[in-house]
Amino acid sequence: MSTLNSVMDKIKFGTDGWRGVIAQEFTFDRLLKVAPVAAQVLLDTFGAKTQNRRIMVGYDRRFMAEIFAQKMAEGLRDAGFEVFIAEDFAPTPALSWAAFDQNALGALVITASHNPGQYLGLKVKGNFGGSVAPEFSEKIEARYGETISTGHPGSLTKFDPWPSYCAAISKLVDIAKIQQLAQSGKLRIWTDAMNGAAATGLIRLVGDSVQELRGERDPLFGGSAPEPLAANLQGLCAAVRDGQKQYPDSIAVGLAFDGDSDRIAAVDKDGNFLSSQVLLPILLQHLHCERGMSGEAIKTVSTSNLVPKVAKLYGLPVYETPIGYKYIADRMIDTNALIGGEESGGIGYGHHIPERDALLSALYLLESIASRQEDLGAQYHSLQKQTGYNFAYDRRDVHLANMDLRQKLIDSLEREPLQSIDGRKVVGIQTTDGYKLELADESWLLIRFSGTEPVLRLYCEAPTLEQVHSTLQAAGKWVDTIEQATP
Repeated sequence: MSTLNSVMDKIKFGTDGWRGVIAQEFTFDRLLKVAPVAAQVLLDTFGAKTQNRRIMVGYDRRFMAEIFAQKMAEGLRDAGFEVFIAEDFAPTPALSWAAFDQNALGALVITASHNPGQYLGLKVKGNFGGSVAPEFSEKIEARYGETISTGHPGSLTKFDPWPSYCAAISKLVDIAKIQQLAQSGKLRIWTDAMNGAAATGLIRLVGDSVQELRGERDPLFGGSAPEPLAANLQGLCAAVRDGQKQYPDSIAVGLAFDGDSDRIAAVDKDGNFLSSQVLLPILLQHLHCERGMSGEAIKTVSTSNLVPKVAKLYGLPVYETPIGYKYIADRMIDTNALIGGEESGGIGYGHHIPERDALLSALYLLESIASRQEDLGAQYHSLQKQTGYNFAYDRRDVHLANMDLRQKLIDSLEREPLQSIDGRKVVGIQTTDGYKLELADESWLLIRFSGTEPVLRLYCEAPTLEQVHSTLQAAGKWVDTIEQATP
């Protein structure tokens, strides 16, 4: 192979796994080059602990996902590993649980998570049941294409990831309390599986009272990405709103999951979209107040400041990480964590495995409603009132002309840091991950660049949604100014 082709054939892991367009970047050839290397790095890392060569393999509901998984499993078997492959689609957290529960080296999951339908990918989970650290992914990248073989084939066995996973997370929650309220008609539950791997999940856990939307397989996801954002969940919002009108004496709730069920969003009884910026403080309060749990609250740099406000209310410590759940998982392994979450919808728990788990989060949210007999929206507003932090949040992605403009924007931020934005003074700048401008009125703007494509991500929290949008617009104008000044 030529040097040019060798360079072009390299792969790059993102915040959680390697992804690419099917038949373009994501191919059988490339997958069969990377998977045995990933398994070998898992063996090098966890083999002394597990004393086995066991690898769990799973997949989501994307185009040809089960075929890619089967070919990968066969390649791993031929390389000498003891492979257990899921007999059907399952949530990524179920495979992470299986790796931990079965004392396997780890899990390799064929999924592109929340990406559009033309994408597929590979997530690598460690023996501990969570995403591997960045340095682990770097080892896989460096050894990509290396021949891995013991000279003796391993084994290949099918298994069902659902029963053990459902049993494990059910033990953490008072399922009977949720079921009793739902069966009485006082709690009305809608779920939107977004045609992804969470389909049937909440029904398995809570029962037939759950009404599921988009539970069928659709590799094109209706023409949009399976990401639980407000724009993608208007059907769920309408269903919950109509249900509340039809049953005014009940509490209606909607729960939505991304393509591989590690991200969550919700809808309150009035049909309002609730992101994890809203759900994380509610869950923190529920675990501490209703369940009597304590420990550290871990948040990413883009997560709402309501989280530390609520943590302070209850005397709980807070730790902030860069964006990417693998950083939260790393911290969970090393400390007494209660909960960890990110603004994009990933929430996990230190008393389970260090993995974001949307179905477990859904159960805790339902339990909070059942315990308090109070709608999620009302719980959130109560927390805002208790902490005096009544702020709004939104984000915007700006597609840049090219990577050169991306570098010019970075250079500008380094040479001439912004002193004000949208008429408000910048009182501090964090560079944990990107450039987080702390403003005088406790609001903030995070400017963060994609590492692999010319995209600028803007995140903002401010006293009103109007101010949020005004700040995001001002940041967009700053981008335009730098671009126009470019020769």
